[in-house]
Amino acid sequence: MPRRPTAAALVASGLLLAGLALTAMPAAAQDEAGSPDGEKVNQLIVYGEDPCPASAEGEITVCARKPEEERYRIPAPLRGIDSPKADAWTNKVQAYETVGAFGTLSCSPVGAGGSLGCTQQLIDRAYAEKKNGSDVKFSELIAAERQKRLSAIDTDAAAQQQRVEEAEKAYFEQQKRQQAEQDAAEDASAKATVEAPLPVPQ
Repeated sequence: MPRRPTAAALVASGLLLAGLALTAMPAAAQDEAGSPDGEKVNQLIVYGEDPCPASAEGEITVCARKPEEERYRIPAPLRGIDSPKADAWTNKVQAYETVGAFGTLSCSPVGAGGSLGCTQQLIDRAYAEKKNGSDVKFSELIAAERQKRLSAIDTDAAAQQQRVEEAEKAYFEQQKRQQAEQDAAEDASAKATVEAPLPVPQ
């Protein structure tokens, strides 16, 4: 009689499958990375006089240039992050205002539902750090590069349209000249036929 799997074996197999799924997710995310238009985005940080690679077809390459002395240093947003001097007075005042705040959505262990506000507090803090951060804002660089590419596309399209219109104009003028020449030849032939004397009967 075959043995039935125990609960521990089922839990272990479930954890193993979950781990495999999680390890496959970053690779899939890297493959699908890019803009909604399908173009790839390459974000680089260059130092000193290092060249910035040119953007290829279907790919946007943006470079943030930093001084040469920053090459091997700890990134600026991570330096002195625990120092009291790095905390703005606005944040200190907000901390004073939240002293004694407890209850629902307060991110406090005191009161009913006090822990429900911790997630929103983390989200607000993350957005504030992103907005006021001194590090490179790649989204703005990507938007500027995409706008520059779109402006070049518009210029090329306008030039191409102008060339097409000029070619069409030349073609129609040639057709008009040929038609005029053909009409003139037909008129001359008809006039010569009319003016020709009738044959004398024998």
